[in-house]
Amino acid sequence: MFDTLSDRLASTFKNLRGKGRLSEADIDATAREIRIALLEADVALPVVRAFIKQVKERATGVEVSQALNPAQQVIKIVNEELVGILGGETRRLRFAKNPPTVIMLAGLQGAGKTTLAGKLGHWLKQQGHAPLLVACDLQRPNAVNQLSVVAERADVAIFAPEPGNGVGDPVKVAQDSIEFARSKQHDVVIVDTAGRLGIDQELMQQAADIRDAVKPDEVLFVVDAMIGQDAVNTAEAFRDGVGFDGVVLSKLDGDARGGAALSIAHVTGKQIMFASNGEKLDDFDAFHPDRMASRILGMGDMLTLIEKAEQTFSQQEAEKMASKLASSKGKDFTLDDFLAQMEQVRKMGSISKLLGMLPGMGQMKEQINNLDEREVDRTAAIIKSMTPAERQEPTIINGSRRARIAKGSGVDVSAVKNLVERFFDARKMMSKMAQGGGMPGMPGMPGMPGMGGGGAKKKKQQKQAKGKRKSGNPMKRKADEEAAAARREAAQSGNPLGLPQGDEAKNFELPDEFKKFMG
Repeated sequence: MFDTLSDRLASTFKNLRGKGRLSEADIDATAREIRIALLEADVALPVVRAFIKQVKERATGVEVSQALNPAQQVIKIVNEELVGILGGETRRLRFAKNPPTVIMLAGLQGAGKTTLAGKLGHWLKQQGHAPLLVACDLQRPNAVNQLSVVAERADVAIFAPEPGNGVGDPVKVAQDSIEFARSKQHDVVIVDTAGRLGIDQELMQQAADIRDAVKPDEVLFVVDAMIGQDAVNTAEAFRDGVGFDGVVLSKLDGDARGGAALSIAHVTGKQIMFASNGEKLDDFDAFHPDRMASRILGMGDMLTLIEKAEQTFSQQEAEKMASKLASSKGKDFTLDDFLAQMEQVRKMGSISKLLGMLPGMGQMKEQINNLDEREVDRTAAIIKSMTPAERQEPTIINGSRRARIAKGSGVDVSAVKNLVERFFDARKMMSKMAQGGGMPGMPGMPGMPGMGGGGAKKKKQQKQAKGKRKSGNPMKRKADEEAAAARREAAQSGNPLGLPQGDEAKNFELPDEFKKFMG
């Protein structure tokens, strides 16, 4: 959603790099480019004005003029101000001292409230709660049936005494659900209300009546992130007519420009609490302003990636795999283990989304968008077509065995051969990392076991470096010096994390372990 904004900001910051001092003209030009980028992203004008004012005031102050690297200091200021307009601190749910905690969902028709009720219920269940979904949308055709299906998929309970389709009193249903939740030991009640328009006074009054009847601990306004400025207008109308405590952004995976997400917290004074970014139940999480700002600036979101990994991988299983890789040069790590690891990664979500959370991957959007997610399924089919002995010891897979495996998995013989070769390469690389050798081709870290901490190997490297002499050929020596200068310049340029930019980024290739996912 924020791709266009991220690209514009990246090109703006690129013009600042390499400057030892920023003039007032540099700061004005940068502020102008940021203003255009925000307006093109459909950010509300009052938000843009406040944002640019803060950035200019701070950029012309002491913190930039006395900074060792003014360009990075400006990026830091923009990052902090982005966090500010996105809400600042992460806002958590308020739970009632005496259960059940009542959460009321409201918003426009078509914003995705019913689906989001299931996602929120699923998320709360993962947190150790026992949620209950309440069907109070008795206006929209089949809304009650839809919530029932969503509740079944999320494996959470539902309270739906009325058939809906215009039949039943939503206020009474909401009141009765509280007693039902207490009797059945549900500690959270999620009330799904009818969709409404800001000008629909009847439905606005109905929402107010439900609010007064159940006295919710949280009223969450669900807004479609793809509708731009209308989202802000509707949020203001609902805030004035009924009131709400927090915002939930749905459809954050869409291709709209994202202005609503950047505007709504600043305009309404209510923070974004959750974000839904896909169709699956797991495509839902708490909204962290600092992490979203980091994504917009192309710095990735490593904290969310780590959290997803911790939820998917158990500590015991991770230690077991590490011990296999560390022993006997990784030969204890089999194709069965490889398949198990691959399926665990798949549980974390879309591979393209996971790669998008890595720092610097914004420079490779086109490659990430062309990832073939089905390659994981094809790889799993090949491994499952092998015998237990072949999975334990892939070296026994000869030509006839490859032909049998290929026929069983519906792929070419070359695909089986390539998989086995990739497995050996990946095992070798992971084994080296597990033994403290670092990534192949990367410099070691002093003081770490097996990572260049000293000894004969280090002395040999120092001796080789000391014995290196400049070429006696003036032309060759000049070429060597130019190549070294180019490498130094490349190391100093790039984005704030030292990753490639521009033409260099276009020619940048994914590691071999990722290439297998390319379509």
